[in-house]
Amino acid sequence: MVRLYLSQMNATVGDVDGNAARIRTGLERARDLGADLAVFPECALVGYPPEDLLFVPAFVDRNLAALDALREHTRGITAVVGFVHRDDDLYNAAAVLHNGEVRAVVRKVLLPNYGVFDEHRYFQAGDETRVFRVGEFAFGVTICEDIWHPAGPARVQALAGGAQVLVNISASPYHAGKVGYRETMLSTRASDNAAVLAFCNLVGGQDELVFDGNSLVFSPDGELLARGLPFEEDHVVVEVDPGEVLHQRLRDPRRRAAVQRERPSVAFQGVTDLPPLPRRTRDPLPRREIQPPGADEEVYRALVLGCRDYARKNGFGRAVLGLSGGIDSALTASIAVDALGAANVEGVTMPSAYSSAGSVDDSLALADNLGMTCRTLPIGPVFDAFLAALAPAFEGTEPGVAEENIQARVRGTLLMALSNKFGWLLLSTGNKSETSVGYCTLYGDMAGGFAVLKDVPKTLVYRLARWRNAEAGQPWIPEAVLTKPPSAELRPDQKDTDSLPPYEVLDPILRGYVELDRPVAALSAEFDPDTVRRVAALVDRNEYKRRQAPPGVKITPRAFGRDRRFPITNAHRAGRP
Repeated sequence: MVRLYLSQMNATVGDVDGNAARIRTGLERARDLGADLAVFPECALVGYPPEDLLFVPAFVDRNLAALDALREHTRGITAVVGFVHRDDDLYNAAAVLHNGEVRAVVRKVLLPNYGVFDEHRYFQAGDETRVFRVGEFAFGVTICEDIWHPAGPARVQALAGGAQVLVNISASPYHAGKVGYRETMLSTRASDNAAVLAFCNLVGGQDELVFDGNSLVFSPDGELLARGLPFEEDHVVVEVDPGEVLHQRLRDPRRRAAVQRERPSVAFQGVTDLPPLPRRTRDPLPRREIQPPGADEEVYRALVLGCRDYARKNGFGRAVLGLSGGIDSALTASIAVDALGAANVEGVTMPSAYSSAGSVDDSLALADNLGMTCRTLPIGPVFDAFLAALAPAFEGTEPGVAEENIQARVRGTLLMALSNKFGWLLLSTGNKSETSVGYCTLYGDMAGGFAVLKDVPKTLVYRLARWRNAEAGQPWIPEAVLTKPPSAELRPDQKDTDSLPPYEVLDPILRGYVELDRPVAALSAEFDPDTVRRVAALVDRNEYKRRQAPPGVKITPRAFGRDRRFPITNAHRAGRP
């Protein structure tokens, strides 16, 4: 039997020393647990994605020096560690370390260059693959995207090299629905290649990305053998039988036909023999079962992890946010409290002449439920001072959007002042539905360092809030917040529906237009054509606002900024004849 150890670690981009320390700790733990092979994620030494840090030679040098220093910590064990390799170019690579030596470097073959990925900007693609053998145990190593292609390097390792275990080190970012899809894909790769497949994924937040962990090990027939925790640092330890792989293959005639007929998609460089290591006595592994979270819990936990790591990795111990009495600020506060602790979250309610009594009361009730502090800073005197200063310029005009937005900007200024004074991270509270159509104020409610709900549609905001209330089993987000009509409260009796379609109508249109790139004509066949054209025009017109928004957690396949990149200045308008 061969014992595998997968280190689902939370790497920080640029913190080479800290990441190396985590790897050393993982190697010690793997050795103590009697592991034969310890596996660490893609770019474990540098964090992912390192982006233009890769253009700094000293940064790449530090990663190479750290890899060299890890050699001594692999005495008596084999390890696979993600790092950046430099030869004729830079490569996204994995080092195979064995008993104190770097025995090989595996280069990533298939470089993704879509969505959030930009690897052609930084890396050269590898053009070969190989298999490593320790005694009777043979394994191949691939890196993230390599395993997503049925005919990729893992296929060559299994067919040409006889690899019994296919190791994939990954930094596979999260979006809703991806976890299940990825699990199905990996199960298929294992069964198609009649091999054990060990998938070791990064975990943690990096700017707008969240890596969900969920490391997995599958048997040669595609059955799940082990699972890592979602959204937490974890290690997965599992024993596999290389002999069972051979037994499986002997009974599978598809493999014989594939060996004869398939042409390798990448050059196979043969099998590298690694000296056998002494066997150690080891305790049996305890049984462990992990139940994946439901869809709403999964998204909520991704938001908590993204918020926590953005604050922690950027040196913020505390956060501040405005509490309006509405659902968006309530959910943001809930996530912040779960991420940072109630003692580290400061709420501010900023009533005006247009604020309802319920908005202030609901904000205070929310803060009390969550155990966080909430202070009140009325904006009336400041707003009046702005109007007085602008009176000569505004003379002869009727009050309108400009006056409404001044109130939002006063609030943004007060919150930024608290952030500056005390070093708190300001969390903005806008959701994806609002920012899609520009129902937000630049330098007002858009002000902040991090936008927790930036990629969360309004209808999902309500679902997440109700899930969190059910999870708490006691008052958490007040019911009044969940049931009141959404309002910016910037003029008398204002409601969101004065300016927008109901969110139950708006969100499906936005999903079709923004996330699925469906034409206006196709959406007009399913929804009111005038509404579709108006929504599409609002989306197109407000790119300039979104470009100036703070970063926020990506939880959909098509987030603004990371995925959907439209020019601000352009003459195309959707739906125009």
